[in-house]
Amino acid sequence: MGKLPMLKSEEVLAALSKAGFQRVRQVGSHILLKHTDGRAVTVPWHGQTDIGRGLLRKILRDVEMSLEEFLTLL
Repeated sequence: MGKLPMLKSEEVLAALSKAGFQRVRQVGSHILLKHTDGRAVTVPWHGQTDIGRGLLRKILRDVEMSLEEFLTLL
């Protein structure tokens, strides 16, 4: 597995949308996304702030996606 990039929330949301995740709701600065197969993930929305590498790793674990698969969606 390669090094995780520093990404903005909008980049992560765009990649997950390409993977079939749809925005279900937003509570404050957190957006809940769900996939038709039942996977769900919450992504923080803090404007132009980068998502940390640890949080990005957790998001990828929640959506059951490898880093390589995710990087192809960017």
